[in-house]
Amino acid sequence: MTKHATTGKPTTGKPTTGKPTTGKASAPKPRITRDDRLGFRLDEQTKGLIERAAQIERRKVSDYCLAAIAEAARRTVAEHETLHLSEHDRAAFFEAMINPPEPSERLARAFGEHGRRVGA
Repeated sequence: MTKHATTGKPTTGKPTTGKPTTGKASAPKPRITRDDRLGFRLDEQTKGLIERAAQIERRKVSDYCLAAIAEAARRTVAEHETLHLSEHDRAAFFEAMINPPEPSERLARAFGEHGRRVGA
């Protein structure tokens, strides 16, 4: 039997959620396995900063880093996959979608050549 680090009371060793139990069994949550690794070197000052931030959030350093890196990656991808248009450009885009111009002679030839080569 282990003792709780703060209260000194005996514990089962199992993590708790802090929520009261209802006596009902819940469906088991799928376990996410972490098999891949990512390693990098950093200076002592940056390491100390990361450790301090993880401690403030009461998380393991690896969990803190994973969450921070994943969020930064999501932000980067979203920024590069999002198209920002001015009001003028937005209006021109939707106008072209609603009322597309007739294809030019050059575009018609290109489509014809594409169909000939690809067979579509």
